[in-house]
Formats: sequence, structure tokens, C-alpha cells
Amino acid sequence: MRRNAVILRGELASDLPQVLGDRVQLQQVVLNLVMNGIEAMSAVRDRPRVLTIRTQRAKRSGARHVQDSGGRPDSKSEENIFKAFYTTKRGGMGMGLSISRTIVENHGGRLSTVPAMSRARRFSSPCRSTHSERDAEAGRDGVRGGRR
Repeated sequence: MRRNAVILRGELASDLPQVLGDRVQLQQVVLNLVMNGIEAMSAVRDRPRVLTIRTQRAKRSGARHVQDSGGRPDSKSEENIFKAFYTTKRGGMGMGLSISRTIVENHGGRLSTVPAMSRARRFSSPCRSTHSERDAEAGRDGVRGGRR
């Protein structure tokens, strides 16, 4: 972050439900989105380079957002951004977002771009909770899965 002059802003909710999933895979998704955000801001010279990681509680799930101030992709990029082997980066493989989307979908969520500020991109990935209302009534804490 420091080497790339990126300001990291965390807006993390404290009341998120537990999520069932493979911790390593989900960490890989977040890392990929963060690295893409840093790279997207590398040419920014006219404003601060701000990367925001936000979590929030949604109905029976938690949502994670990664937003950067690197500028919005053109319409062709927006259409193809999650397709395998599509890249806008010199030397890029075009696999990171495709793999990330598959991981999130396999965990019951959805990875998508959503409109943000005029010069920002935001990726959102909600994930379903393991903690159901029935578990809450029974006093169970939910189930953890995958690696820890």
C-alpha cells in the first residue's frame, strides 16, 4: 500500500453472521480484488488513491465490497470483465476475476461490479450465512467449514 501511495480505508461491520466456506479461497478473492484495485489506481495522479474495503450486514448474509478510485472501465471491459482470459492489463492472464467469481458463486454469493462514484469501481460479493434463525432459536452458533 505504501509503495503504491494507496490509502486503505476499512469500514467493517461488527455484527456480521458467520459464513460457511473455505477460508483460503475467500481470502484469495479479497486479495485478488485488492491487488486489482491497487493496479487500477497506478495511473491516478490527480486525486488520492483510495481503496475501501467495506463489510455490511444484509438480510441473512454479509456483504463485502472492495472499491477503488482508479476510474471506471469502458463499456467493453465492463461486459467482459469476468470472462476467462479477458484482460486489460499488459501481461495479464485474465483469470483472476473469473476464478474469483466462481469461488464466490460456489460459496452461495455473487461477485459483480456495481455503479459507484463517477471515478470509482466497486466489486460486491455477498455470502450466505451459516447461522439460520432455527439455529439461533436452538442456541447453536452455526457451522464453520473449510480451512481455518
